[in-house]
Amino acid sequence: MMTIEWPEYQERRQRLLSKLPNASLALLSSSQRKYRNSDAEYPFRQDSYFYYLTGFCEPQAVLVLIKDKAGKTETILFCQDRDKLAETWTGRRLGPEQAPRTLGVDRAFRTEMIDVMIQQLLKEKNQVFCSMEQDAYWDKRLLKWLQEAGKNAEAQQDLLPFISEERLFKSHAEIKAMREAAEISARAHMSLMKACKVGLQEYELEALFTYECLRNGCRALAYMPIVGGGENACTLHYVENNDKLKDGDLVLVDAGGEYDYYAADITRTYPINGKFSADQRTLYEIVLQAQRAVIEKVRPKTPWAELQKTALEVMINGLLEQDIIKGDLKTILIEKSYKAYYMHGSGHWLGLDVHDVGDYEVKNKSRLLESGMVLTVEPGIYFSKDYEEVEPRWRGIGIRIEDDVLVTADGCEVLSKDVPKDPDAIEALMKGS
Repeated sequence: MMTIEWPEYQERRQRLLSKLPNASLALLSSSQRKYRNSDAEYPFRQDSYFYYLTGFCEPQAVLVLIKDKAGKTETILFCQDRDKLAETWTGRRLGPEQAPRTLGVDRAFRTEMIDVMIQQLLKEKNQVFCSMEQDAYWDKRLLKWLQEAGKNAEAQQDLLPFISEERLFKSHAEIKAMREAAEISARAHMSLMKACKVGLQEYELEALFTYECLRNGCRALAYMPIVGGGENACTLHYVENNDKLKDGDLVLVDAGGEYDYYAADITRTYPINGKFSADQRTLYEIVLQAQRAVIEKVRPKTPWAELQKTALEVMINGLLEQDIIKGDLKTILIEKSYKAYYMHGSGHWLGLDVHDVGDYEVKNKSRLLESGMVLTVEPGIYFSKDYEEVEPRWRGIGIRIEDDVLVTADGCEVLSKDVPKDPDAIEALMKGS
């Protein structure tokens, strides 16, 4: 299932090293195994930063990047040694002997050797970079090593911003993985639309989505699925998924699979009984109009803030035109009263993490979109049952429509385009026609 070969990871490490000063060392650690209880482990998922630079999926590993005074570079991996007994229980390990030719690192040693070798590696290094926000265990050990080497804590700097900027721009191989994640997730969403009916439990749709993703190549989901029927859709991160789906309600499904560590993030909202009511369709089409308007703006040189501005203006004007809310656009924007029913942004970066890394502002200005970036576009309207500023007929309705969008050289590509979002197309699919 690997879509990215080791030369690309090697190129990423070299790009990172090119940004580091001479006489420096960078240290990045893997995720550690976490236990749910006793000896039962949570599913292991490699740290995204570590995976981005190595493609290595084992715990208890440390990557060391070295740049000497003359600018010569070296990459060293510390990883678990081969152990026949341990591998009987937890699976085969790569081992330090195989790591150089499999991962493209210069040298590899068993993890325990880092304590023996670190002082020599730190010698004549003026600056040390590490994942300060990632793993307190390794940060504490690094501080101890720095002290032993006679260096103060100021020598330690955060490595992650350097990598975050690189992760924002997706390679052809990354885009291939993300397209696969989106296509598998899209088919899963369509299966849910076909299966949805009055009387099901929300978790039954969750179970079907999980099944469809895993059987088609996603070895995990990118996040906990949100399946909110009726009023539950007004809770943005509703994950209980344990209510019955009721006749006359909408259901909001926000779910995505993870393919080769890359995430999809798709949301659709549709009628549980297969037919939008007049009021539901009115609100739905306002959100859909906003989403389409935002996607139209996704192209190089568009400021990130322009996307949110577009979503707000289209939705507020739509609600005013339908006499659902009172007031005027300018006042609503100034007072931010829209936050009572639209409280999140128009989207976020997408990649190895579902809310992926990368700055939204550069030098205090809204970031301009560039080719190779991937983002979500997800406007929504949520009129909770206690929101008395609208008539009772609108209350208890939550609608969000979300797609995964790649910025291209001359516009954009909607990676999740296969999932219907036109209300007529949704009804036709649910009807089976």
